[in-house]
Order: sequence, then structure tokens, then C-alpha cells
Amino acid sequence: MTAALEAIDLVRRYQLDGVAVEALRGVSLRVEQGEFAAIIGPSGSGKSTLMHLLGCLDRPTSGTLRVGGVEMAGLSDTELAELRNRTIGFVFQSFHLLARTSALDNVALPLVYRGAGRSERRDRARRALEQVGLGHRLDHRPSQMSGGEQQRVAIARALVGEPAVLLADEPTGNLDSRNGAEVMAILDRLNSERGVAVLLVTHEPEIAAHARRQIHVRDGLIELDTGANDLPRDDLPREDPSRDGPSREDRSREERS
Repeated sequence: MTAALEAIDLVRRYQLDGVAVEALRGVSLRVEQGEFAAIIGPSGSGKSTLMHLLGCLDRPTSGTLRVGGVEMAGLSDTELAELRNRTIGFVFQSFHLLARTSALDNVALPLVYRGAGRSERRDRARRALEQVGLGHRLDHRPSQMSGGEQQRVAIARALVGEPAVLLADEPTGNLDSRNGAEVMAILDRLNSERGVAVLLVTHEPEIAAHARRQIHVRDGLIELDTGANDLPRDDLPREDPSRDGPSREDRSREERS
């Protein structure tokens, strides 16, 4: 099975006042389709840099990145934007909603770049808002909504294009505990019921606990990846039942006897 995201030896180096700073120092990871994983780390660990690279918002200094099996390095900026628009949904800590625009039109915006007609855009945006419990707030502007409602609008906007991967960067960072729990319940449901791969960045252990895999980042490297060994892999060797020699079942029976 093709991975939703695959990074091999990613390095991201910046120039800061004439000094080279390595935000990432050779990160490799594979996120499977339908997986729910969390990237955890303190401030300055490189976790947000990694998220921006995985979301095709930035290019690595070196290394390989594939999104849905498509290698990023060979794409022009236009092709990269199209891949991002069709494959990845984004949810940010600060919502990034258009202040003078209704919830419906905020959610429909990604479909404008796909060339969808007005009727289709509004129908799909309405369904996306209904999925996050905001079917009654279609015409409200962000200033007329609570922080939790604004984040749900942002989630609906991320989902309207039916992405394979949802990237959430500190999605509960600006919310109180009740609204944060509601947002995480929506992400849980999208992953379990719709099979959307969810990759979230957080520094909060209780938020990371929603994920079945935690990827701990420190000093630009992955220091711990819990759950990675439990993932299905299509590149592992498999036993050939037709080959010579006893099968696993035969060996087991011999050991019991």
C-alpha cells in the first residue's frame, strides 16, 4: 500500500544572520493511509518545520518527500500547489479564517482554486459544516462565533476537498479544555469513520494521547517513535508457502510435540 506521507532523511537548513541553522537534521518517517499520529516536542524542536515540509508548504534542503507516492522534488511550484490542494487539508492554531466572510464561503474557498462551480462549492461547503455540527451557522462570520466554532469551521474547510491527509498544527492551542475536547472528538471521528489520515503537532501529552502513534522530536531529530513498529508494511518479506521446508504451522506443531 502506498504511504500517505513518506519522508527519507529530510534536512532543513536556514540562514540566520549569516549562520546556518539546521531545523531538521535527517528525519525519516512513514505515515500510512488512515493512520492517526502525533508529532510531539518542545518549542524549537523542529516539529513545526517538519509539519510544513510534510504539508508541502516548504521544500527540504535535502532528502526525499513523497505525498501519496508522488515525489515532491520533481514538481514545479504550480504542480506542488495543486497536489497540496487535492491531497492535504490544514488546520492551524489561529484558524486563518477570512474575517468578513461567512462560514459557508470560508469553507468553500479551497474549491475556488479547483475551478468548481458556485453551486457545487456551496453544496459541498454546507455538507462539510454539517459534519462538524455547524449546519445552523452557515451565514455567521468568524466574529460571531466562539473560538471552538471557528476551529470547527477551519476543520470543515480542510475537509471540503476530501483530502487523504489532515495536518493539524496545535489545533487546540487557542481553545479552552471543553472546546479543545470537542475539536479532538471531531478529529477522532474523521479518522475512525472516514479513514482520513490525521497528523497533528502538539506539545500537550493529553492531546497527543488521542493518536495511536506518537513521534517525539527533539533538536531536529526523531528521538522516539511509539507505535511505528505496529504499522502494516508492504515492503516486509513474506513467507512463501510453496517453498521447501516446514511451514510456520508445522514448526509450531513440532515444537509442541
